Amino acid sequence: MPITARDREILRLAVPAFGALVAEPLFLLADYAIVGHGLGTTAVGALGVAGTVLATLMNLCVFLAYGTTASVARQSGAGHHTRAIRSGVDGIWLALAIGLVLIVAGWPLAPAIVEMFGTVGEQTGQAVTYLRISLLGAPGMLVVLAGTGVLRGLRDTMTPLVVAVGSFALNAALNAWFVLGLGWGIAGSAWGTVLAQTAGAAVYLVVVARGALRLGTPLTPSLEGIRQAGTAGIALLVRTASMRVVIVVATVIAARMGEAELAAYALATQVWTLLVFALDAIAIAGQAITGRSLGAGDVAATRDATRRMVRWGLWSGVVLGLLVVVSRPVLPGLFNADPHVAGLLLDLLWPVALFQPVCGIVFVLDGVLIGAGDQRYLAWQSVWTTLAYLPAALLAADFGVVALWCALGVWMLARLITLTRRAAGTAWLVTGV
Repeated sequence: MPITARDREILRLAVPAFGALVAEPLFLLADYAIVGHGLGTTAVGALGVAGTVLATLMNLCVFLAYGTTASVARQSGAGHHTRAIRSGVDGIWLALAIGLVLIVAGWPLAPAIVEMFGTVGEQTGQAVTYLRISLLGAPGMLVVLAGTGVLRGLRDTMTPLVVAVGSFALNAALNAWFVLGLGWGIAGSAWGTVLAQTAGAAVYLVVVARGALRLGTPLTPSLEGIRQAGTAGIALLVRTASMRVVIVVATVIAARMGEAELAAYALATQVWTLLVFALDAIAIAGQAITGRSLGAGDVAATRDATRRMVRWGLWSGVVLGLLVVVSRPVLPGLFNADPHVAGLLLDLLWPVALFQPVCGIVFVLDGVLIGAGDQRYLAWQSVWTTLAYLPAALLAADFGVVALWCALGVWMLARLITLTRRAAGTAWLVTGV
């Protein structure tokens, strides 16, 4: 397929977005590697539980990024640049408010949340410690989401890349120092991540504030704007909540299979998450391009970009699947996994690799429909595909972690069918602001 101007635009947005997106799971992968080498299997399992809870909270709030990207891109495409920045500022204020609520509500509930996963003994205590400390970084994490959404909507994916790389480097250095150097245990890993994420949030606040002041946009909160940002995110919240049910149910089932099974499943999940974010880079480009072209009223450009992004997603999935197969023998050693955990992880990596091409198409179409503002359909689609997953997961519980991972394949195939049918139609092609 020849490289066109549209392809170059996709790559210009997707390549920096790829770097920024993979830096996010690298936060946890760095934690896993350092904790695995310094603290052992029990701590890795605890990190897996706490990490799942934190990832769930952050994913439930991902509308701060996705909703803001779509809104800013559509306003920008229509030439309303001041209104675009205003919606971004309101999104950041909403992020700060939600972050504070998470700290207040999450701190006392942490033990009960961890116990839901069926952990026992020392593993429970370590998971609670990591979760409570990490919640202190919630405002920073959410500001990063909202700030990233603003810049993506303005088709700036390079600044998020720079911030993400800097935050990852700081996170890795602090974790190694706190855990291995100072001997703070799993608490050190949590503190390192909190400090790195807060530093990243500070950078976004400065960048967005400068842009707002340049356009004469006030930085004070607008209650009406915050309300609109929150209301627009409800459908995306339902979408994400349904998707996180899948991940949480899988983690609970893995925890009840045993400590080694939970550790192996947690490690495989981190590898898969890294691949998800890599593929989601094209979806980010899809959000920005779709929002801008529909805001400008150009349906033909939207169709053309969608077709090309689906092809990029498919072939990227093929390449990533092959990379998993090639790197499979060395991955357990990166986490210092014991022989039992290593054997389970090696088995899990086969289905992880197999479903990457499907993931490539699914994530691209998901991003395109988010950019189009088709959130209501995405909410219902997520509910129905999650209901398709649950029976497969419950059946797999009796056959081990590999079967449990294959149940995720059922979910991805259900998403592939529903998203391709929607994209083939015209209901989502709504133009204007």
